[in-house]
Amino acid sequence: MQALTKPLRRAMLGALAAASLVAVAPAALGQTWPSKPIRLVVGAPAGGTADIVARTLAEGLAPLLGQPVIVDNKPGAMGAIGTQDLVQSPHDGYTFMVGVNGLVSEIPHIAKSRIDMFKDIQPLAQLTQTGLVLVGTPSLPASNLSEVIAYVKAHPGKVSYASYSSGSMSHTMGQELNKLAGLDMTHAGYKGSPPALQDVMGGHVALMFDGPATSVPLVKAGKLKAFAVGTPKRLTALPDVPTLAELGYPRLGDIAWMGLWTTPNVPADVQAKVREATLKVLQQPKVIERFREQGQDIGLPLTPDELSKSLRAASDKHAAHLKAIGFQPE
Repeated sequence: MQALTKPLRRAMLGALAAASLVAVAPAALGQTWPSKPIRLVVGAPAGGTADIVARTLAEGLAPLLGQPVIVDNKPGAMGAIGTQDLVQSPHDGYTFMVGVNGLVSEIPHIAKSRIDMFKDIQPLAQLTQTGLVLVGTPSLPASNLSEVIAYVKAHPGKVSYASYSSGSMSHTMGQELNKLAGLDMTHAGYKGSPPALQDVMGGHVALMFDGPATSVPLVKAGKLKAFAVGTPKRLTALPDVPTLAELGYPRLGDIAWMGLWTTPNVPADVQAKVREATLKVLQQPKVIERFREQGQDIGLPLTPDELSKSLRAASDKHAAHLKAIGFQPE
């Protein structure tokens, strides 16, 4: 029996060593994250606000995480197509999404989806916040909101306004202006800001409530006119453009924010690392300045739980708003 003791002992030690390697393998694998490029899905076309924010974030994250961060545009259905891509991708921490808060606060009220926006995705960080800008075609014979209203009333049923998606804030703000100012503008829904702005610049559509990241550069280039901003205070990028509250329409002002989104079952340690790196990017002076030039402020450092609670409140508010203006899905 003793002759078998040493070989048996070696075999047992070998088995234990193998078992210990298997036990630590998942932890070791987790520590190697990220070991390949990370993808940022954007549920909007290239050149839109979400795309601009995502590319700025990707540029800042890459050196912090040690891997390329690739922006992947999946436009359509108010961001629902991009959201579906996120939900269906492996939940291994290599796919995240940049999108507006309306993904949760607006989409469920205006479109049917197999995705539960409150359960299948969750906010990781607030990236930027801003309001919308009322812009118009350069050929519109108006230099301020009062003249815009007078022009619309002088041409009943002939003035249209664009939105980057039906049922979005861009759409409902136009409907609300119709109601408050006694107008009859016709809505024209688009799939994203870029194609809508092209038609506004070309004079095919007169007006649009748009995000400043896409509209402000065009205003500065003389390709659009800006009449009002829907933010609590004037934008640094458009200091001469009054707020809607200043002009007597405080109900039209509202804040939209762009966020970084994930799915609940992505490993918690990976979520924490991405959030930490994201907050560092948002503290960089060049990033702050870049967003301000586009009419956006850096987002608040709210926790994911705080963001989720704010989304619930915004969802209830948007539902009431849609009901009040008699919105019907198109």
